[in-house]
Formats: sequence, structure tokens, C-alpha cells
Amino acid sequence: MIYYVNVNASKDGNGSKDMPFRHINDAAKIARPGDEVIVAPGIYREYVNPVNGGTPDKRIVYRSEKIKGAVITVAEVLTGWKKYKGDTWVAEVDNGVFGAYNPYTTFVCGDWYFAPTIRHTGAVFINDLMMYETATLKECLDGKSDPCAYNLEESKYKWFTEQKDGKTILYANFKGMDPTKEKVEISARRNCFMPDKPGRGYITVSGFVITKGATTWAPPAAYQDGLIGPHWSKGWIIEDCEVSNSRCCGISLGKYRDPENDMYFYTKHVKSPTQMERDAVCRGQFHGWLKERVGSHIIRRCEVHHCEQTGIVGRMGGVFSTIEDCHIHHVCNSQQLGGAETAGIKLHAAIDVTIRRNHIHNCIMGVWLDWEAQGARITQNLMHDNFRPEGRKPAQGAMFSNDIFIEVGHGPTLIDNNILLSKVSVVMPSEGIACVHNLMLGSFSLINSGVDSIVNGQREPRFTPYHIRHRTEVAGFMTILHGDDRIYNNIFVQNYPVTDKKKTAKDCDYEVSGTSCFDIFPSYEEWIAQFDMDKEPDMGKLATAHFGHLPVWVKGNAYFNGAAVG
Repeated sequence: MIYYVNVNASKDGNGSKDMPFRHINDAAKIARPGDEVIVAPGIYREYVNPVNGGTPDKRIVYRSEKIKGAVITVAEVLTGWKKYKGDTWVAEVDNGVFGAYNPYTTFVCGDWYFAPTIRHTGAVFINDLMMYETATLKECLDGKSDPCAYNLEESKYKWFTEQKDGKTILYANFKGMDPTKEKVEISARRNCFMPDKPGRGYITVSGFVITKGATTWAPPAAYQDGLIGPHWSKGWIIEDCEVSNSRCCGISLGKYRDPENDMYFYTKHVKSPTQMERDAVCRGQFHGWLKERVGSHIIRRCEVHHCEQTGIVGRMGGVFSTIEDCHIHHVCNSQQLGGAETAGIKLHAAIDVTIRRNHIHNCIMGVWLDWEAQGARITQNLMHDNFRPEGRKPAQGAMFSNDIFIEVGHGPTLIDNNILLSKVSVVMPSEGIACVHNLMLGSFSLINSGVDSIVNGQREPRFTPYHIRHRTEVAGFMTILHGDDRIYNNIFVQNYPVTDKKKTAKDCDYEVSGTSCFDIFPSYEEWIAQFDMDKEPDMGKLATAHFGHLPVWVKGNAYFNGAAVG
């Protein structure tokens, strides 16, 4: 069955070509396996909530009749602006408009969020520019640039909100523009295209512009939403879409909501956030985290940009997926939000995930694979300018910058045939990584560092899971020993000046390109000799070897312009 949708139809129809629906969600309520929904160009201000999923051989397809012709947004045009003072205008919205979720009373906050809890999930847009929220009306009136923002001029466009008599009051400094003559929108709902229930698999979303949602902070042990996402299901294809202007995340391949563990650290305080993450992995097994039920998605030929947490996020729900031929740029540039979940692509448990042929630039980080990047491959990508502009200082709670960050995994993880042009190429507080056939203008960093914590005067190791090969089932947990890396056939160029010779490879912003940072690791021969293979094993004696560094192999690399040879 083919259903047709046209927002410009003269009246609501029955979904036929002659009498199309006016809302995509009307089709989403009835589409069944094998059906196709064809959407005419236009702006669809609605939340699309698919009721049904497809099957492996009978997908449900939602297709924009013209690529990027149909726009799905949960923003609304806001009129009624009145001059307040100077360049600042004021408007009000009755809170009944928002229903159960008011983005202007809901704060961005949660686990692993390090910035002050002063920003709301809503946003104000002037001609598609997401304006900058202030904590006080005075800041809004002043309209000064934010010294942490990547774009200083854009950061002068400010907005502030307060509640009064059941209404949301919005102040906005439009820097001389007249909001009665420009396009001014506010994000009014949370998601654009995302089932509210898990398990709606095998859906294709093709050719849409998806933009301007009041998404929430999406840490790894919480329900992770985005403008669009499969919500803990299998086999989605998101292709030829433009995804932009999410308050937090653009595309979510993320986690379901587990009421007993959702934001446990933030709401209960009594368990460390790292332990909560381990719990989430084990609880996921109980809640259906299996290859047969979750993951295996494809994101291809999409442009993802101007989202303020991540372009693409996912914990566990993205396993066995492919992200290819995408253009991901300008993510977390406003520096309004800060925490340990910010990057162009940020995935936890990227088991057997392939990230290939993407162009990723001007993000706070390019690709960040955290925990369990087992079987992940990052290949044939171009990454550049993934660092702060010159002279910008980090915002409170902001992360450091790099092209690729592999954190506390046990491998195997393959990074091959990439062009990595940023100041820091690969951050690897991890083990079991192969870097092969890459061009790297930046450094390695967090070598033998960035894993454990010192608490109460003692070392608290961070131990993380590893899995049955090509499966999600947990095989065990282990601390990070560092090493077991292969650095083969790369080209290293010292492209950026070394400004601080006191920094070492243990620092996140180490400046020396090359492989000398791996000199601390043993060769395979040195490592294996510790185990006395021709003798009965002595548990006490072998403990040093069991908890020592693993070997690293460094061969066939080329070094230019002073890059450091190991």
C-alpha cells in the first residue's frame, strides 16, 4: 500500500494520491509492513510517532518525494513580539500549548553533565540560527559575545526565559533585526521522528530535513532521545536526510528507558556513575539486548550539523550498525552545553560498528567510541578542524578536542585509511587498537592515562566489559592494562607547533606527532618471557605480568617535519 501526504492539500484526505493526508503521523498510525509513505514538499510541524514496524523483507518506508523537500520540525513560528528594551523583544506563550512537556521549564541536566544546570531544552531560532540562552535577563539585554563560543558573532544573539501566570515569557536580543519581519521559531516539542515505544524495527526514513527539537541530555545509562531515532529496535535505515538544530542530539541509536537505572547517579547519588554503566550493560541483557533484536541500523548520506550535544549518539542500541558517507559538522560549537557525551559521533558499546567515508569537521570531537568498541572499525574518513578556534577558552564542563577518541575498551578496534588533520589525532586510554594506513597531522594522547581515579588516597581501577565475539552477551570484565596496539604503515607529520614542552603523552592535548609515546610498552618477546612458559605457573610471581602493560607493535611508519620516531 502506498500512502500520500501533502501538507498543502486543501483538506484532510484518506491517504490516496488524489486525497492525501495532511500529516505524516496520520500515515504513521496505520502504515504496516510493506507500505510506503510518500511525502510532498512542505513544512510539517508535527511529531511523527510510528505505531508499527516493518519486517526484514517488508520494510515500512517513509520517503520525501523530493530529497530534502519535506521538512519535519517540532518548532513553531512565534509571533506577537513586542519591543522591550534596546535590541531585545518579548513574547509570551500559554503553557497549555506545550502539553505535558514544556521545554522552557525543563533543564538540560543529568549523568555526566558537567556544565551548570541553567540551560533549558527549548531554544529560540532567528532565520534558522539557534540563539544563545542566558541565565539572566541582563545578559540577554547586554548581548555580548560568549568568549567560549566557536562563533563569536552568532553568540551575541541571546534569549532568556521566565515563567509568569501560567505563561512562558521569552526575551530575545535580535541585534537590530525586527522579529515581526524575520522568521522566528521556538522548539515546542521533543522529537521529530521517533517511536514512543521500543521495538518498531525495519523502518526506512529517506530524504527529509529533520530539524529544531527540544531534545534532552542523552547520557549512556538513560533513555537517549534525538530528533530522529529507532528507539531500541532493529534494522532502521536513515538516508539522504539533513538533521540539524537539536538542542542535544541529532540522530539517536540509543538506549531504552530503564526505570530502575535511568539517570541513577543524577537522581539517587549513592552509586558511582561508572558502576551504574556496568549495571546498564548487564541489565540490558535482561531487557533484550541481543543481536537478533537490537541494532544493525544504517545511517548513510546524511548531513548532520549544528546540534549541541552530539550529531549521532547511541548506547548499546547502535550495535552492528553502519554510519557511512555522511557529512557531520559544527557540533557542540555554542559551548552552551558541556559534559562527557559531546562529539560528532558519540557511541557506547559500538560492537561491530563500521564508521566509513564520512567527512567530520568543526566538532568538539570527531568520533568518540566509549566502552566496548569491540569489533568497531573507523575507516576512510576525512576529519579536520575538530578543535577550538584559536583564542577560545573551554567553557565550564567542556571536554577536550580530537579527531578520534577510543575510551576504556579492550578491542579489537581498527582505525585505518583515515585522513586525520586536527591537532590531536587519536586519544586512546584503551587497549587493543590497530592504527593502520592513516595520515595523521596530530598526536596520540592519553597514552597510559585517562582510565583510573584516585579516591580516598587509593587507586580505583575502571573495569569494563568485553563480549562474546560478534555478539552482545558479556564474556567478562577487565581493567585497562594499556597496550596490545598495532601502529603500522601510517604517515605522521608534525604539522602544529609544540607550544608546551612540559606536556607528555599522558595529557589530553599532547602536541608531539609520532610514535615515541609508545616507547614505554614492552615488545611481544619481552612481555611473553615474563610468563615462564616452561615452568609450573606461580600465581604470585606472575601477578606483575598479569597487571602490567601489554606489548605494542610499531612498524612501517613514515615520519615528516620532525614527527617523533619511537
